[in-house]
Amino acid sequence: MNMKTSGILILFSVCACLGKKMRWCTMSDSEQRKCADLAKALVAVLPASAVSAFARLSCVRAHSTADCISKIRANRADLVALDAGEIYTAVKLFGLTAIAKETYSDGSCVLAVAVVKNTSAGMDLRSLRGHQSCHSGMRWTAGWSLPIGHLLSRNYLQWAEEQPLSQAVSDFFSASCVPGAGSQTPSLCSLCRGERSYVRHQNAYCETSQSEPFYHNQGALRCLYMEAGDVAFVDHKALESLPDHEKGEYMLLCTDGSQAPLSEYRKCNLGRGPGGGVVTRTNHRKIARKFLSAAQMAFGLRGRWRQRFQLFDSRSYSSSDLLFRDVTEKLVILPDDHDVSHVLGLDYVALLKGLGHEGSSLEDSVVRWCCISHAEQKKCEAWALSIKSDPLVCVRASSMSDCIRKIKKDEVDAASLDATHAFIAGKCGLVPVFTFHLLHHLVAFVDWPSVFGVAVVRRSSKNVFLGNLGGRRSCHGHMYSPAGWLLPIRHSLSQEYQGNSSCNPNKAYSEVFWKGCLPGSQGSLCKVCIGGTEEAASKRCSDNHNERYYGNMGALRCLVGDHSGKSYGDVAFLEHHNLENNILQLNFTGWAAGWRASDLELLCEGGNREPLSEWKNCNLGAVPPNVVMTRPVLTARIYDFLMKSQETLAAYPVSEFRLFDSKEYGESDLLFKDATQCLLHSSHLDYRTILGEEFYAQAEAIFNCTHSDIVEFCNQDVCSIF
Repeated sequence: MNMKTSGILILFSVCACLGKKMRWCTMSDSEQRKCADLAKALVAVLPASAVSAFARLSCVRAHSTADCISKIRANRADLVALDAGEIYTAVKLFGLTAIAKETYSDGSCVLAVAVVKNTSAGMDLRSLRGHQSCHSGMRWTAGWSLPIGHLLSRNYLQWAEEQPLSQAVSDFFSASCVPGAGSQTPSLCSLCRGERSYVRHQNAYCETSQSEPFYHNQGALRCLYMEAGDVAFVDHKALESLPDHEKGEYMLLCTDGSQAPLSEYRKCNLGRGPGGGVVTRTNHRKIARKFLSAAQMAFGLRGRWRQRFQLFDSRSYSSSDLLFRDVTEKLVILPDDHDVSHVLGLDYVALLKGLGHEGSSLEDSVVRWCCISHAEQKKCEAWALSIKSDPLVCVRASSMSDCIRKIKKDEVDAASLDATHAFIAGKCGLVPVFTFHLLHHLVAFVDWPSVFGVAVVRRSSKNVFLGNLGGRRSCHGHMYSPAGWLLPIRHSLSQEYQGNSSCNPNKAYSEVFWKGCLPGSQGSLCKVCIGGTEEAASKRCSDNHNERYYGNMGALRCLVGDHSGKSYGDVAFLEHHNLENNILQLNFTGWAAGWRASDLELLCEGGNREPLSEWKNCNLGAVPPNVVMTRPVLTARIYDFLMKSQETLAAYPVSEFRLFDSKEYGESDLLFKDATQCLLHSSHLDYRTILGEEFYAQAEAIFNCTHSDIVEFCNQDVCSIF
């Protein structure tokens, strides 16, 4: 059997089960012609015996993508390729299902870019208000969702809760062409050039159809080229369609306020999102998948009969992106078990929800704060009661890592994270809103509070030094804590483990120490932990305040031991801030009476020991501030909420609730650090700037060689998952 015959048989086996006609929805005359040619080509390459089984492809003419979605839903068409934003609408609002994704030469995602003429020297992303804008389409990934999400996240665009987003955008730009925006916000269509008609199926004005000259990526660039608009929002693949001699006429607007050539789109963009795909009715998905497989096997880039018909090429029709994007290299057929979050990605789905793609709901009017223990839940609920005018819902998670997961999955809106977890959250696509300004500790760099990690021992433990900690018992605060987990690994812990001898803290600590308490860990590093009691009862070594040896206060308790004096460590790795107050709290709470600051000492590099007051010269390294983080589109809402909270609480100083005080709940540093003086607005900075290059580099090096479930979760990427 020769290769050609084999290919025919394979194609026949794929198509033979199709007992009905496939109906492709088209949105222009040129797309109708390409669809008709595909139908003819399919019949031509099938053996005669397969023609009746295949039953041919028909092409159903519609006037817009919205019309196609309606026709498919009503069983008057079967298939259409859409932008990811429209896929979400088709799936969530109209009950269709995604069955394939387009993949391109650099993956299945696109980068959103803002393009201007090279004569627009004074324009930047921070000063777009009042300019005229061109968009590839309403709710399109690169033409709408990503750029509008960016403008909202930086607070350049203000969106009041009571108004539609389209109205906020309409007020921001002086005029626009956003195909698909409809008639409710006329200025979003004022630059469009399609022919008007009162007959809906004949109207092309501001429609998501090739009949609207400014529709799609090429249309938005045409809008800019014809000087209808000042800026065009398109995806980076559209830049490839520009003739080489034209590319020099344009520049990109970058997030730092600068401009860059088109070739710099990887560094100068507004974010990344999923590309296009194909949708159908749920009960039609199996047959539709087989049809797409057959078409691609015959006419894809490596198709057996691609000389007869080019599935991903529209040049012969004097147009572009007909049926599929012309830059498509392959259709990836999606399995049944992939819901819309798997197909489009958690970040993108959360963005679309934040932009109101599913309409308004009760969730839109509340802030869901992440709490990681019984004590935090109690404090959060007291916070909610103290600010009755601002709705706050307290959502329980098992750890800071779990908070990151829940924020990304849109189950929670915000959380306060330590520096290492802020690093993880940044990798997970979350962004900062506030950092913590602590009492009395400032450094020159953007006035960040300077906190240091320290190694603390009992003064009576005479033979304990950095360098001879092998075989001893350790107390670490919690998994991934900067002072308890990340910084100690840089130093000489024992003769066997000199500083930097291992980049995996869990491995190093389990081999250096006989046993310890590192909440969130396992094995020997949980044996000193003691768990929780009563309402906070939990399994030993849980990664939250329910473990009494959790956090800075917990590590101190671990060092002095429990009431029986049995479960204790020889060295505690924690932050120096609030240390003396925590020692006083040991006495105040009855945990361990009689302890004073003079009963403890610091371990210094080089083998010496110093009093606690010498933390400036005897420490393990600087710890960046804690950060409140959220999803990008929610930064303005979380900012407003926290500002109002601080103002409300300041206006009623007699109130029993204190946002930065946890003593009443039997713990320390609940929700926020107790030493916090105020929250500093930080949404204009990225998380890497807040953490600083040294800490960022160390965290990146450690996580490159340390397995972490939360980092693995964050690294899931719909751009390369298939």
